[in-house]
Amino acid sequence: MLIYAKQPVHYVIDNYPNKIKTLYIAKDLEKKEYSRLMKMGFEVKRIPQEAAQKMCKNANHQGYLAEVDEYELYPFSSFLNKDFILVLSNLTDVGNIGAIVRSAYALGVEGIVVCGLKNLSIEPILRTSTGALFDMPLALEHNVHDVINDLKMSGFCVYGADMNGKDIRDVKVKPRRALLLGSEGEGLTPRVISKLDEAVSISMSHEFDSLNVSVAGAILMDRMRI
Repeated sequence: MLIYAKQPVHYVIDNYPNKIKTLYIAKDLEKKEYSRLMKMGFEVKRIPQEAAQKMCKNANHQGYLAEVDEYELYPFSSFLNKDFILVLSNLTDVGNIGAIVRSAYALGVEGIVVCGLKNLSIEPILRTSTGALFDMPLALEHNVHDVINDLKMSGFCVYGADMNGKDIRDVKVKPRRALLLGSEGEGLTPRVISKLDEAVSISMSHEFDSLNVSVAGAILMDRMRI
């Protein structure tokens, strides 16, 4: 699995060097930094810019690329003894998912369940989470309704983001809680909303359609911290 760009690569170097198979450098480094990298137990290769561009399909690699271990998804059942879970229902933009992973890790979420996708592209999520995915348990489940039922049976209070929901500032959040975020364009479906214990929203100071799902998710996660 390939990741690139300075921030995500350095995150893995500093926190999970054992997951790096090969580090590719396509820029000049100070001798001290190069010596440090050479002592970290993984292979370090210098490559020309042309090779780096080809490896990352002309994306902005900033001179750093790394081949890392595959990310192993977690079983959803392992989340049922936790206190704060995030459920993503029909989100498809891996950039949004990666940004949400990063915020979720920073804001105390203990596990994320992705629902409604047959396959999950881990590489771009790892990159856009700037490496935080390695710190965040992630599960893939097909049916969001089964996930909601299992959460409720396990004692979770299930909240969901909806523009017609109660202002999150007025909600007394339960200790064991799950937050559902819907798709980028449609949000949560009416059927999912009907299964929630509480629909929650973010009150706007000015007339505006909606916030990006990763931004809205970060605000709600922060206000649901206990």
